[in-house]
Amino acid sequence: MQTSLVLTVIGPDRPGLVERLAQTVAAHGGNWLESQMAQLAGQFAGILRVAVPAAQVEALDAALRALEVEGLRLTLVHSAAEAAAPAPRRLALELVGQDRPGIVREIAAALARCGVSIDALHTRVSSASMSGEQLFEAQAQLRVPAALAVEELKALLEGLANEMMVDISLDDED
Repeated sequence: MQTSLVLTVIGPDRPGLVERLAQTVAAHGGNWLESQMAQLAGQFAGILRVAVPAAQVEALDAALRALEVEGLRLTLVHSAAEAAAPAPRRLALELVGQDRPGIVREIAAALARCGVSIDALHTRVSSASMSGEQLFEAQAQLRVPAALAVEELKALLEGLANEMMVDISLDDED
């Protein structure tokens, strides 16, 4: 019987880090299913889901803990079995505007009030080409409840965009 696990890892970035994780998972009969990883300010940050034989869970946990001496911080959590559910409606959100504190908080709060889940969020701050001002950019993949009309969500986000003086687009995810 396979057990589904979610791992988070953070530590100083260096070559071979993903390989080290993959070797540890494979050495315990695990299968690397999905992941998202990034380098932020010299730190490696990742989250991954693996399937491992139930009899190997404790040994894998111990082997991953051994990596902590290399400066990594790891968390291992048993994930719930995926239930057969109707495919959710997925939308892509893009936002661009002058950077200021609170943009993510305000958008996330509005989405949460509507029952919308953020499946992925990528943000960055860059310099505007002409003015040199700091621009905040965000791309998010959203999971929208079937009961929520897309037009209602778009109207809410357009109103918020006007208040925040940012541009927001919401489209079907391809």
